[in-house]
Amino acid sequence: MADPIAPEADGSSSSVEVELKFDVDDDTALPDWTSLPGVASVAGPEPRELDARYFDTADLALAHAGFALRRRTGGPDAGWHIKGPREGHGRTERHWPLGDDEALPAAVHDAVRAAVPQATDASLSPLARIRNARTAYHLLDAGGGVLAEFVDDHVIATDERRGDAGAERTWREWELELGPAAPADPGEIAAFFAAAERAVRAAGGRPAASDSKLARTLAP
Repeated sequence: MADPIAPEADGSSSSVEVELKFDVDDDTALPDWTSLPGVASVAGPEPRELDARYFDTADLALAHAGFALRRRTGGPDAGWHIKGPREGHGRTERHWPLGDDEALPAAVHDAVRAAVPQATDASLSPLARIRNARTAYHLLDAGGGVLAEFVDDHVIATDERRGDAGAERTWREWELELGPAAPADPGEIAAFFAAAERAVRAAGGRPAASDSKLARTLAP
């Protein structure tokens, strides 16, 4: 939930997501986030029903280049998204409004071609569907600023390239993403994330086996 950068000429906005991901069991209790530096209170819960469709070329040109294209409904950032390759804990994401129908907007297609030239002349087809019953919480500082957003995700994911029963998978995961009031100093960010990892381990969570829901959905 990082602050978006100013809108671009094609109507898109950009932001950099800096986050941690964790795998948890269905019965794992939520962590005690007040142990993190600067966290004075936790606001929530806020339920969100998310439904995302992912697209790629037949030879997965976007995925091989580290990009993901999706159309997502539900939640405060519903729309078309292009997520870039991961750099450390962060990924740059561009966002466009949903539009009046489900057709891929020309501006989004142009951005895909610019980011992944090998996809210029290839058609984009459905790759995966990820439905997510999300519960969001805000970790607040003493002044009410959002240090981070924590989300508890119950995921139903379908590999749309397959037609068998194994195409659908379910799991639960947690994400912790820095917010507008998060520290900017790299050392302070590292200390914040280290404290978050300790809180998650104490609750029974573990580092995520996959760095994205899409990668987990498409894994053999």
